[in-house]
Amino acid sequence: MERDLLLLMDFDPEVMGIAAQPFWLHWHDGDRERRHAPDYFVRRADGSAAVADVRSDARIEPKDAEAFEVTSLACSQAGWRFERVGVPDAVLLANAKWLSRYRHPRCLNGPVADRLRELFTSPRPLMAGADAAGDRLATLAVLFHLLWLQELTAEAMSTELMGPRTVVSLADRGAQ
Repeated sequence: MERDLLLLMDFDPEVMGIAAQPFWLHWHDGDRERRHAPDYFVRRADGSAAVADVRSDARIEPKDAEAFEVTSLACSQAGWRFERVGVPDAVLLANAKWLSRYRHPRCLNGPVADRLRELFTSPRPLMAGADAAGDRLATLAVLFHLLWLQELTAEAMSTELMGPRTVVSLADRGAQ
């Protein structure tokens, strides 16, 4: 589950940096010394920071809840946001995992990318756009790379698995 969250953070264009188990918190709970290492520290594009712990609701015991409460308090004192993240959305995760195969810059072909950006200024089905841009084998990797970068966006990314008829459009960069 932690790897899944890491992938989704990598997919988030607002995340500029991620550190795993970035620090230890130490405190006394009234009976004994306690410590906790949060799962992730995240730096966002706007300069803000967040600390995330990954644990499904079903796996939170009282000592975990206390650790999350202490972490939340320490984060607020540092001016950071604290998030306890449960199970990621399965459909969004599956789509992000697929697109992550195309995240490497080698998938970017400038002229093909320009053509795809131009074509997808009007929403259209994924495969129709790939075919309109040229040879499908040459365009799909570029199209998936642009979806990974979120320069292109797919409708219903978190509710439907991507397929040939998934509607794709140029991302509204002003809304981000």
